[in-house]
Amino acid sequence: MKGLKHIRKVFIILVLLTGTINLSSQGIPEKPSPPRLVNDFVGLLNSREIGDLESKLVNFSDSTSNQIAIVIVNDLSGYDREEFAQRLGEKWGVGQKGFDNGLVVLVRTSSGSSGGEVFIKPGYGLEGAIPDIICRQIVDDEIIPAFKKGDYFAGLDQATNTLMSLARGEFTAGQYGKKGGKQVEKAAPFGVLIIILIVFLILVKGGNSNHKNIGRKGGGNLPFWLLLAMMNSGRGSHKGSWGGFSGGGGFGGGGGGFGGFGGGSFGGGGAGGSW
Repeated sequence: MKGLKHIRKVFIILVLLTGTINLSSQGIPEKPSPPRLVNDFVGLLNSREIGDLESKLVNFSDSTSNQIAIVIVNDLSGYDREEFAQRLGEKWGVGQKGFDNGLVVLVRTSSGSSGGEVFIKPGYGLEGAIPDIICRQIVDDEIIPAFKKGDYFAGLDQATNTLMSLARGEFTAGQYGKKGGKQVEKAAPFGVLIIILIVFLILVKGGNSNHKNIGRKGGGNLPFWLLLAMMNSGRGSHKGSWGGFSGGGGFGGGGGGFGGFGGGSFGGGGAGGSW
């Protein structure tokens, strides 16, 4: 009889634990059907903004197999923002199984006296390319300033551009950190002007001392108008989140729809903030 009582107690404990596990998954939205990478459960974005972000992220997923899911909710169901993002990423399987190359950008909107929150959660496979300190910098420098202005699309568009470039290896986390994020946007044009001015002075000096030879020798200095045109052409190709590093801007609407999540896993990385 004692053995039966012991077995019964163990069975009851297992049932309670199972119930706790089931309850722990409550409040996390179900995986979208049909699958989508941009999931606005609040109506924060309009249809055009959702379409632009979705198209960009689908193209990124198709070309790299990395998946970035944007999820906007108005309640975290008792979880903190990091746990909610991790549980959602695991439940949906954002990223590819075995590569764990998914990333969740979670936004909880503000309500009443409660401010809004955001969290960037990379999967195991992206933690090296997008470490915690860079997630925090993207949140602080690119998302929250735009959100404070009420421009939610700009914040998400800018942040995902940077995240895609980091995941592609277009620049490293160290380079992004040293450049100070969006500050490069202001510094880069000034640097270009300085270079143009220096080159112009060199050309003028060379032209004054060798004006008789200009036009006769094919290997001489480039004409200033040609050099300026080349500089302008080079600057026109640098579109994106900041300065000389391309942030992935200019994505078109080509390609098919999102094929679905692949079963990626998530660890303890990421960072967030509030506004």
